Order: sequence, then C-alpha cells, then structure tokens
Amino acid sequence: MNKATIAYIVSAATLLVAVWLGVSIGTVKIPISTFWDSSDTTASNILWKIRMPRVILAGLVGASLAISGAAFQGLLKNPLADPYTLGVSSGASVGAVVTLFFGLSIPILGTYTLPVFSMTGAALTMFLVIGFARLVDRSMKMETIILTGIIFGSFLGSVLSLMIALTGEELRQIIGWLLGSVSMRGWNYILMVLPFVAIGSFILWMNRRELNAMLFGEERAHHLGVNVKQRKFMILIGGSILTGSAVAVSGTIGFVGLVVPHMTRLMWGSDHRHLLTLSFMNGATLLIICDLIARTIISPSELPVGVITAFIGAPVFAYIFYRQRRKGAM
Repeated sequence: MNKATIAYIVSAATLLVAVWLGVSIGTVKIPISTFWDSSDTTASNILWKIRMPRVILAGLVGASLAISGAAFQGLLKNPLADPYTLGVSSGASVGAVVTLFFGLSIPILGTYTLPVFSMTGAALTMFLVIGFARLVDRSMKMETIILTGIIFGSFLGSVLSLMIALTGEELRQIIGWLLGSVSMRGWNYILMVLPFVAIGSFILWMNRRELNAMLFGEERAHHLGVNVKQRKFMILIGGSILTGSAVAVSGTIGFVGLVVPHMTRLMWGSDHRHLLTLSFMNGATLLIICDLIARTIISPSELPVGVITAFIGAPVFAYIFYRQRRKGAM
C-alpha cells in the first residue's frame, strides 16, 4: 500500500468520524440508530432537519476554502497564500453584502444571485491584486502579492464596515454573518452552493498536473507544453468560484485555506494530483470539527465558527511565516 492510498484512507476515515461527531453531539444526543430508525420523531427531525444540513454545509465550505487555498499556494509558490490573505474572501464578502444591502435579485439567477455576486467580487479582487502587484513589482515576488492582498483585504474590510454603519437595524445581522457561521442554513443553502463547489473543484482538479509543472517556474512549465497564461486564468477563476460560493453561504471564515493545505503538504507531500483532493477532504473535516466546537464550547450559546478557525489559524500563520523567514535567512 503506497503513501497516497494511506493518505486517502486516513483522510476519508477522519472525515467520516467528524461527520458522525457533528451530527451526534449537542444538547440532544443523537444515537446512531436514528439513521435507519425514525421512530423517535424528535431525534430524527434534529438529525435530518438541523444537524445534517449544518454538517454538510460546513464540510462544503471548509472543502472549498481548503482546495482553493492549495491551488493558490501552488500557483504562487508560497504557503502563505490563501483566499483570506490574498483579499479574495473580503472581495466575496463585499459582493455578498452589496447584494443584501441593495436587495438585488436578478430574475434569471433567482436564488443564485447572492453566490454569483459573491463570486464576481472574489474574482475581481483576485485580478486587482495580481494586476496591482505586477504594477508595483514586474517580477511579481511572492511577498509583493501577499502584501497587496493584505492591502486590498484591509480596504475592502473598511468598505464593509462603512456599509454596515450606514444601514439600519435590518442589516445589523450582517455583522454576525461576516464573522462566519453555518448555523440555521438548511438544505436550500446546500442546493444553492453545491453546483458551484462542484464546478470550481473540477476546474482546479483538471489543472492539477499543470500546477505541478508550474512549481518549477513558468518558463520551465512553458517548455513542458503548459499554456501558462490560460492555466493561470483557469486556476484563478476556479479558486474565485469556490471562495465566492463559500462566503455567500457562510460569511468570512479565515485561515482554513491557509492551514489545511500547508499541513496536508507537510504530511503527504506536494504532488497536486493528490494534494488538491486531500485538502478538499481535510478542509471539510477541519470546519466540521471547528463548527462542533463553536456550538458546544459555551452551550447553549454559540460562537461564530470564524472565531474558532482564527484562534487556530493565527498561530499557524505566524509559525509558517517564521519558518519562511528563517529559511530565507539561511
């Protein structure tokens, strides 16, 4: 049994355990028999109408952020890159809040108006970050891109704060949404986000070999037959679709796209043929566990899941940054 097979088995088993813990633990304990025995109406309703959709949505959001983070890190060749640090999550949040602020609803899109506008905000931010970084530094050093992302993220964060300050009580709930939560979303949110998660993940997965080639540099990838410009565009679009759709249903949840790919790479290697899929599974596992902690640690009250991911992710971010600087100094 090779290392990749072991990685898939361990990741899948961990994900299944996380799903079971997520649906069974809470104010009301749900026995495993509830999955096939619906005689206990209360337990069955809690399982299928409240906890299961919450766990599945948390898994989809975590998976989306993790696989897009893995793709961004591979594309930029920097473990500090992720949707949060590049400002993409902030752009997606602005797109979503603008939709809610003005009550926008496009008849053709219907319920998909929110995720589409969120994805548009994410994509525009990503291209602005890359464009401005190229303007500042033609060599496009990784430090320049990261700092540009932080600048844009901070600016868009102030735009969000201004919009919230200008609204009445009807949008005060946006503050809670921006902190990140998958509480009380329901199956309709899963149906809304699932097509975009599938499309974005498929786009990134189709570029897994090209990501491996680009690790050796764009010129080397070009000599290997990779259309670098086209593949870059596809990876940015795929990551923006995933980030935008995740933010549209859960708000801003930071550090998942940073921590999961980095830890997966340390444990199982940097081959994107496996890294993307493993990050997808491990991202789902992490956010399911974080959401479980968020809703049980101060029960019966809940914390926003974004608080838990930040609490875990910030020290890891500092550690990665420290390692990068030490490596550069040596």
